[in-house]
Amino acid sequence: MNAKPFRRSRRPSLLRLLPWLMLTGAAPSAHALCIQGLCSCTVTTTSVLFANYNPLAYGNTDSTGTVTVKCGGVAGLLVPFTVAFDKGGGPSISSRRLAFGANALNYNLYIDNTYTTVWGDGTTGTMVGGGLLLDALGLSPGLVYTVYARIPGRQTTVPPGGPYIDAVSVTLTYQ
Repeated sequence: MNAKPFRRSRRPSLLRLLPWLMLTGAAPSAHALCIQGLCSCTVTTTSVLFANYNPLAYGNTDSTGTVTVKCGGVAGLLVPFTVAFDKGGGPSISSRRLAFGANALNYNLYIDNTYTTVWGDGTTGTMVGGGLLLDALGLSPGLVYTVYARIPGRQTTVPPGGPYIDAVSVTLTYQ
């Protein structure tokens, strides 16, 4: 596997309880429809930055980020790919956690704006897949996917402070 970590971060201001999530990317693991050395795909991400979290509020705290997939080179056809997320610092994909020292704040990442389908690695949660025509001139903006993030309300055992942070690895697999 050719793993190239991608990290983009913005330092959040330290407010009462400011949750923050960084998505990190890893490069491809296969090249079946891309001719080796003549085509490649990349993944880039934007961080998810939540507004201040109020542990006494009944409503959820939502935010979004993006994952962009681009494929380029001189030889290849429609390039199929999948984008998977790992569990980050949480115990599992279904139980992701933002951390501030020993304190944790539950959250998750979703592929839909109804917050029903967890974005995972295919074994837990759902991966996002698609196909891209090879962009030989490098002019395509790529495919942009929205990452929907949610912190459930009423996590009243969470002490103030912060920032609460997690880093989730994003894996792009293409053929």
